[in-house]
Amino acid sequence: MIPAIDSTVRLDTDNEIQPDLFLALDRDHGGGAALAEGYLEGAPDLVVEVAASSASHDLNAKMHVHRRNGVREYLVWQIYEGRLDWFRLNAEGVYETVPAGAAGVIESEVFPGLRLDVPALLRGDLAAVIAAVG
Repeated sequence: MIPAIDSTVRLDTDNEIQPDLFLALDRDHGGGAALAEGYLEGAPDLVVEVAASSASHDLNAKMHVHRRNGVREYLVWQIYEGRLDWFRLNAEGVYETVPAGAAGVIESEVFPGLRLDVPALLRGDLAAVIAAVG
């Protein structure tokens, strides 16, 4: 697994991004990304954006670039709106919103065991967020 914060990702010849956080499975572990010359080459498996004034851009232009390049899970935390959207790429190549379970927790399909307690995150309870991860 390749984790990174504020690192550069070369998705394709036209798109070089710097997501707030990403996780990528390397090619030896079923992913499509590799480290090359200090950059991640190819799509990360999970991208997280923390959006303040950039929410519209993150939920439109950036989201379309991620979808086209096969980012399997995409999270946008809209801090001013007090909202978190988790999207998962379906078999048709379309992002679907992932609903939280009864307790408000969402679990990654790509990274089993990676869970996010959305209500705890939104109220700023980092201890509960960390406890939910496992």
